[in-house]
Amino acid sequence: LTRPDPRSLPGETGMVERPRRRFMPFDPWHLFLAPLAVVMLLPLMWMVVTSLETQAQTFHFPPILWPGTLRFENYANVIRESEFGTWFWNTTVVTVTIVLSNLVLCTLAAYAFARIRFLGRGVIYFVLLATLMVPLQVVLIPTFLIVKDLGLLDRLGALIVPHLASVFGIFMLTQFFRTLPIELEEAARIDGASRLSILVRIVVPLSLPALATLAVIQFMWTWNEFLWPLVTILTNQSAFTLQLGLATFQGAHQSQWHFVAAANLMSMVPILVLFLLAQRYFVRGIATQGLKG
Repeated sequence: LTRPDPRSLPGETGMVERPRRRFMPFDPWHLFLAPLAVVMLLPLMWMVVTSLETQAQTFHFPPILWPGTLRFENYANVIRESEFGTWFWNTTVVTVTIVLSNLVLCTLAAYAFARIRFLGRGVIYFVLLATLMVPLQVVLIPTFLIVKDLGLLDRLGALIVPHLASVFGIFMLTQFFRTLPIELEEAARIDGASRLSILVRIVVPLSLPALATLAVIQFMWTWNEFLWPLVTILTNQSAFTLQLGLATFQGAHQSQWHFVAAANLMSMVPILVLFLLAQRYFVRGIATQGLKG
């Protein structure tokens, strides 16, 4: 329904839409999303409670929902009684190196596939995408033999070299670059800019949402990786990552679940901080994937 606008001039029939009445001060979808969010937070809340309990309380049945005395010294004991600092540093070095190398190498490769025409471009791109359908278990042994021949076993290089670039990153950035208006690049070419200059000064600034998305995803994959470090880091405990180190708290006859929970919470902090910092670009990058024009 509409009603005359009192601010309209005499003789005019200005009409404005009547605002819709809302029966609730929030969107009705929140009635469904709020309980769902609580359910998804339950594992995290349970891990927080476990990290503040004693070892005996973690095995109590029925489970203890409130430990009574909060034992924050569990966090200090994890750092003091294990090489948590070394594990954290190793994981940070490996993750940061892989994320930076993926941002650089995947950007260069994706721009070539998106903008440069060369012989066999379509075939090479198709073969790269086909490798995404190959399970990790199929290439695990061949990759292990290559790393062994390079003399990288029991070193952080074994975790870094095979992941310097990813097919997923090339595919995602290629699709994003194709959505950018080519007229900006053509104008820069007319002004005498090189391909590399166009990439650095025009394409990369416009691609921050996609780059942030790739950085967050690659960071999470590398930070939480367990299988590949388990295969390549055999005896050198000084090269353990966080995931390998956390496994040492679990034994064949006894597991220190309160230490496992405390260490897991501390290992989650970098991921949470990175996601909060890049959340705006991350959501925008996901929302714009697949859009054309």
